Amino acid sequence: MAVFTRTTKELILKIDEFFDNVDLGILVFREGIKSYLCKNMDDFERHLQKVDTLESNADKLQRSIENEMITHSIFPQHREEVTKLLDELDEIIDSVKSSLNEIQIEMPDIPSSLTKSFISLSETSANAAEELIPAARAFFKAPYTVREKLLKVYYFESETDKISREIKRQVFQELRDLDLAHKAHLRYIIQHIENISDLAQTAADLLAGMAIKIVM
Repeated sequence: MAVFTRTTKELILKIDEFFDNVDLGILVFREGIKSYLCKNMDDFERHLQKVDTLESNADKLQRSIENEMITHSIFPQHREEVTKLLDELDEIIDSVKSSLNEIQIEMPDIPSSLTKSFISLSETSANAAEELIPAARAFFKAPYTVREKLLKVYYFESETDKISREIKRQVFQELRDLDLAHKAHLRYIIQHIENISDLAQTAADLLAGMAIKIVM
């Protein structure tokens, strides 16, 4: 059973477009990290500009969706939760943009021995956020499928934690030629990348609760 009726088709299209922008932002983040680690700064700058556009589009769509829900009294019984869900998803693309901007500004020196580990970390963290999008779409069309779609979000979030811990262990226990300031800087970048999966988990928890209320 779809949550919205035919009279809200335009709003559904805007919500889907919002999800598209978040989804693309996560993809651009993934490719942007790879570009930086491969020292392809032209590509990195291109990805940074792209994510800035996507984040701006998502903000505009979010405001428009929320205004329409209020103005036309659409989905009133779940409006607060839907608004919170949009906020959580917006936090993800905001974090994507922030992470790439921090890297551009601070230009972290990531040892070549950690390149594969950093790619793995960014891939897994991005996977957690990407798996959230189909579940969020399902809430508005087939809410009874949401919980099963969220399983991968939790899996990738857990894997991100494991990879993050292992990289930090390597940085602080094995790379003895790095000074403490360099190690602390790497930990800061790791936490920025890891934060995307943490935000995905927070949104997944909210979405799971929303789905339970709909199907009961």
